[in-house]
Amino acid sequence: MNVETLENLQLIKESARDFAETYIRPHVMEWDEVSHFPVDLFHQMGNYGFLGVLVPEQYGGAGLGYQEYITVIEEIAQVCGSIGLSVAAHNSLCTNHILSFGDEEQKHRYLPKLASGEWIGAWGLTEPNTGSDAGRMKCVAERDGDYYVINGAKNFITHGASGNVAVVIVRTGELLDSHGMTAFVVERGTPGFFAGKKENKLGMRASETAEMIFDNCRVHKSQMLGEEGEGFIQSMKILDGGRISIAALSLGIAKGAYLASLKYAKERQQFGQAIANFQAISFKLADMATKIEASELLVRQSGELKDQGKNVTKLSAMAKYFASETAVEVSTDAVQIHGGYGYIKDFPVEKFYRDAKLCTIGEGTSEIQKLVISREILRGK
Repeated sequence: MNVETLENLQLIKESARDFAETYIRPHVMEWDEVSHFPVDLFHQMGNYGFLGVLVPEQYGGAGLGYQEYITVIEEIAQVCGSIGLSVAAHNSLCTNHILSFGDEEQKHRYLPKLASGEWIGAWGLTEPNTGSDAGRMKCVAERDGDYYVINGAKNFITHGASGNVAVVIVRTGELLDSHGMTAFVVERGTPGFFAGKKENKLGMRASETAEMIFDNCRVHKSQMLGEEGEGFIQSMKILDGGRISIAALSLGIAKGAYLASLKYAKERQQFGQAIANFQAISFKLADMATKIEASELLVRQSGELKDQGKNVTKLSAMAKYFASETAVEVSTDAVQIHGGYGYIKDFPVEKFYRDAKLCTIGEGTSEIQKLVISREILRGK
């Protein structure tokens, strides 16, 4: 990484950290307790460039790369995993899908609003009966002249209720046909498109997760991203980048839990001395720091390959798998280091503990990551 990039990253880090400390930290538990998705905060973040990090300046974005993007997610997640998750989903899924596969009219129509935070984006692939098995999706679109009529539902969708626009992948062909799915951009307010149940979750409670329901929703062919039948292939490419997002999110959560534990271990006195002096605690801190360092190397390397336009399928899966499992392990040890105080909401580690688990599930479970990794290495890649 060159000196200019490092200097730029330091500026981005300071900006994201200051924003998180000023506008997020004072409200973390308040939002978590009531599952409040702070829409106004996202309008603010748009002004800072956090919602269009990867979008070129010609479309109203910050025009930055994956190293800067990783830094933004990581810094925000150190304060609140929920907000980090929503920033990641907005950038890497909805916005990036339009950026990667939209035509010029679609890019100019949607990207400035998404990058500025005027609009919040959602992305719909998962359905009630099809998570990893996306080829069996039941949400379908049938051609009717210049329109497609969409029927079905998507669930576990970040910003499924509050998103102003959604990229949705639906079946336009036969079951199990990788060329039988198509992506459309659907605006909120389109007749037949509405929100369903909002999920009550273990963690990531300030990041809205809801159903999107389509009931004879008519979408003009001009809303199609790319060509008919390309939706699944597009989605797999989007998820390659999305895994870097979740890896960065995991890294931030792990760092937040570790730093809180390090501070606590130096201050907490037992048997006449700080608990950090006891090997049982200091060795936990050593394990946490080592796993975080290894995670960061994987995440940064993935971002570098992505910026170079190289294939990141294997490495992004490795980064997502290792960093997400690290987040769970580190946050678990963080609770243990805090003892009884780790189990109450007056200390931040119980929230890191709850938030971390989602990272091993969302955008491909750890088991799916191992499947992707093994396939790639057996192909000799």
